[in-house]
Amino acid sequence: MNLQDIRRKLAYRITSPIVGILSKSGITPNTLTLTNLALNIVAAYVIATGHFLLGGVLILGSGLFDLLDGALARFTKQTTKFGAVLDSTVDRISEAATLCGLLIWYVPQEGATLKIALILAVLIGSFLVSYIRARAEGLGWQCQVGLFTRAERVIVLAIGLLINQIFVALCILAFFVFVTVVQRLVYVWKQEKTKGD
Repeated sequence: MNLQDIRRKLAYRITSPIVGILSKSGITPNTLTLTNLALNIVAAYVIATGHFLLGGVLILGSGLFDLLDGALARFTKQTTKFGAVLDSTVDRISEAATLCGLLIWYVPQEGATLKIALILAVLIGSFLVSYIRARAEGLGWQCQVGLFTRAERVIVLAIGLLINQIFVALCILAFFVFVTVVQRLVYVWKQEKTKGD
């Protein structure tokens, strides 16, 4: 069993008890996606004002909505191309918003240069991870590999906020997002090499 299969099984275990209830409520997958966005924007504001514990709770809550929108779409057979694009767009905005919330908190503080640099590195790395997958899949290749997909990034950032170990969380994120960038580039390169042989 690979890492991707483990992620899917965990996501299924988390979402399956809730999806049945949601499917009877009339709530659409896109509503859940937009709720996820709203929670992340609130989390960004809360983080920017230094309320890290609440910010961590909100990020974990939004992460649940992020899992549920796709699960509900599949369960109710409401999957659409627009829904997939909306979900990906909301994910990018949400991640940028929470990191920008941290940036707003640290910019006025003395001696925060390293933390600011780490936040920017995480932001760039996170976008690269998503961009490589999108670009590769646009060219007809698979590219869902990597240690730190969005789920792992959300969990690490949320835990860092909850236990007030933001610097440690940022170090972990900055390192592993670029490990994931390299993993995805190598994976795509291997696919091209295999097709060329």
